[in-house]
Amino acid sequence: MFFRNWRRRRLLARHPLDPQLWAAVCAELPILAGLDAAERQRLAELCVLFLHDKHLSSLPGVELDDRARLHLAAQACLPLLNLPDLDWYQGFHQLLLYPDDFLSPQRHRDEAGVEHVWDDERSGEAWQQGPVILAWPGVQASGSLDGYNLVIHELAHKLDMLNGGANGQPPLHSDMRGDAWASAMQAAYDRLNAELDRDPDAATAIDPYAAENPAEFFAVASEYFFSAPDLLQDAFPAVYAQLGQFYRQDPRQRLAGPLQELHAQPAADHRP
Repeated sequence: MFFRNWRRRRLLARHPLDPQLWAAVCAELPILAGLDAAERQRLAELCVLFLHDKHLSSLPGVELDDRARLHLAAQACLPLLNLPDLDWYQGFHQLLLYPDDFLSPQRHRDEAGVEHVWDDERSGEAWQQGPVILAWPGVQASGSLDGYNLVIHELAHKLDMLNGGANGQPPLHSDMRGDAWASAMQAAYDRLNAELDRDPDAATAIDPYAAENPAEFFAVASEYFFSAPDLLQDAFPAVYAQLGQFYRQDPRQRLAGPLQELHAQPAADHRP
């Protein structure tokens, strides 16, 4: 522990953030609104450590300058803000950035034993003991209060994988009850699936992709927890409560002002 803390202090001292750059990044990410000075400082330090530990590899068509790297890191580190000082993003060292959505080879064996192989177009992917892959337009579109955050979604999968394969249950803190987590998540997942069974085109409270499987439900719920917490809490209060205990944050309270302003804006008039 002594060596870990010493190394951390040394890295932070050797790689200080430009205050103007950090202020600019915070200003362009609405999901960071409401953080007090101490929280912003702690998040800044997490970003420095994240960018030192993880290698951001970009394919042709993605230009990564210091501001772009920090824009990504701030979103990646927000979920860790109040978590115990452990290596939550262990097991991978690379984030691979594509200039656009990419094709991912998929393989599935059905109940009859027939294997199906196809290419699935994706904007993000997280591999067990492997890299996180992100489409850069999705990263650029993340950070607003609209329920979408590709960075948080894929890194939520990494948290989920700390217990092995992604199954919607990351390692819980000692003061959390596994049965309470499972009950809240399963009930919400079942309700969402039942709604889509009745009407596949239903305007669900959260992205219907959450109904794919429990792992995707956790990842989508994490997106909404940080970027549309009011929608998540209103639709699935027990899920919001469990995520609040896990992430040890209350984004709805922190973002109360920006959310109120957002909902007070008049709807755009699309009439000709």
